[in-house]
Amino acid sequence: MKSNFHTHTTFCDGRNSIEENVEEAIELGFGTLGFSGHAMLPFTDDWHIKNEKFGEYCGKIREVGLKNSGKLNIRLGFEADFIPGITEPTFQAYGKFAPDFIIGSVHFVYDAKGFFEADGSARSILDGIERFHAGSAKNAVIRYFEQEREMLERGGFSIIGHADLIRKSNIKSNGLKKGLDFFDEGETWYREQIRLTADAIKKAGVVAEINTGAMARGNMKTPYPSPEFLSLLRERNVPITIDSDAHDAKDLDFAFREAEMLAREAGYTETVTDFLKGEPSFSRF
Repeated sequence: MKSNFHTHTTFCDGRNSIEENVEEAIELGFGTLGFSGHAMLPFTDDWHIKNEKFGEYCGKIREVGLKNSGKLNIRLGFEADFIPGITEPTFQAYGKFAPDFIIGSVHFVYDAKGFFEADGSARSILDGIERFHAGSAKNAVIRYFEQEREMLERGGFSIIGHADLIRKSNIKSNGLKKGLDFFDEGETWYREQIRLTADAIKKAGVVAEINTGAMARGNMKTPYPSPEFLSLLRERNVPITIDSDAHDAKDLDFAFREAEMLAREAGYTETVTDFLKGEPSFSRF
């Protein structure tokens, strides 16, 4: 059964409306479509849902879900950011909206000096490494994973989003010619970080996504997480789901076949294809 829980719309930084995404999902033969607008309550910015729009966002998803009942299972969710002491991706924080699921993500690498965006422009990443991490890419990458583990320890969400997002701009891992040449995934310190993070994902009891979004937007040739990271998750029996992180309806199932092949190679035989009353529901490949 085809599903996607990582879908963005015009309520945040997506190109298509809720209705347009639903129409495309039905055409593509989806069984379940989850909407996950960028959220960072109590704050907002130009690519997150505006605070005054949360009610409209939730109401529209519920309305369209009822209208398409029997054709497609539509689920309400958020991709909620974690910035320590500022905003967190928990059912408690978003409880008044009664979401079916929450994706917990780290986009902003934060420490006491400030933060930079992990999937921002190459210039902004280099500037963040210089300003906040004394020019040490290693320290910045370690801080990214430490922040993810802090989010996982706090818990309260359903899916961890793009668990190694920090790879996106790294030429040594993204398979493209554009980007930065700022760390090596083969180094011992990096492999230790993903091992520790895989342990934390297992302990938190959340679902990990295979995320093809960077592929759809031409930033990477392979999904998140890396094959090594995915194998670590399989060794720990962490459940997975395949998500497109779609910002355009045409990409709702982008590279799903490749993602499934990687999952099989890692040893997976099933994926989460729904969330019923907050609990994952599985389908075999």
